[in-house]
Amino acid sequence: MDLEIRHLRIVHAVAEAGSVTKAATRLGLAQPSLTAQLKRIERSLGGPLFERDRNGARPTPLGEMVLSRARVLLPAVRELQEDAVRFANTPVEIPGYRLGATHGPILGGLVERVTAAQPGVPVTTRTSWSAGELTSMVSAGRLDFVLLGTCGDSPPPPGESMSWSVVGADPVFVLLAEDHPLAAESQLDLSMLADECWTVAPGDGCFSDCFAAACARAGFVPMSIYETDVATCLHLVGVGKAVALCQATFQLTAGLVMMPLAGAPLRWRHLLGWHSESIAARVAPAVASYARASYADAVRRSARYSDWLETNPQFGTVP
Repeated sequence: MDLEIRHLRIVHAVAEAGSVTKAATRLGLAQPSLTAQLKRIERSLGGPLFERDRNGARPTPLGEMVLSRARVLLPAVRELQEDAVRFANTPVEIPGYRLGATHGPILGGLVERVTAAQPGVPVTTRTSWSAGELTSMVSAGRLDFVLLGTCGDSPPPPGESMSWSVVGADPVFVLLAEDHPLAAESQLDLSMLADECWTVAPGDGCFSDCFAAACARAGFVPMSIYETDVATCLHLVGVGKAVALCQATFQLTAGLVMMPLAGAPLRWRHLLGWHSESIAARVAPAVASYARASYADAVRRSARYSDWLETNPQFGTVP
């Protein structure tokens, strides 16, 4: 039998009470049960711990040695338990929040919630088209958290000791000019866009390959693809020179319409990542909850997406 803390408590209780009977009463045990436990403890420790007679129980030399250790260990264990409870019920804070993100709908709301929850704690942000660059910065300790997206079920960029939490999952919609011939449709088959030029923002993930594969399944190869910044993409769509793929949470600007694609052939997962051995890992559950709340706000702001979700509940905020 392995010695446990509860066994030391029994030995200590017998010594304090001066008899097995009195110790049993204090511990709320039947005297025969306590006697049997004490015998098992003595067998595991190699000999009698008490000399017992009608006058009570007195520690043997072995018992004195065990009690001397128990008097050190039992208060230490009690202190550990008290500290653990106190720690568990104390809000965890870190010196500051360094947040990285690829361009998406969550970062602004995340900053809003972090600063509201911990006023005065510094928050800095960094954005990049490169999910790999941001992940490397988290792995190297230069950022605390990163928000990024992956295509479908693709894994996030590799990074040492990274942990990831899914914030939400979206279909990919398409942006058209409001006077586009297809703008009045309720949804589009991807094949209906076979003759269009496309404009996309840069990135280092697999989305371009996923898009090419989706087009191939729809029976066409995309025509010209303009890779440029978001403002230029929106300009080209607005003047009818191209169409663009977008996250379903995209906030429309004047002159544009956002259309669902039938069957959601392209999907996008929003992820929050952090270094699993960093101090940031202690607050990761709270930061993940802030990120999900920010994402839910973005979904609610998109009337087209909110309507679409009513018949496609497998997308949207992840519990």
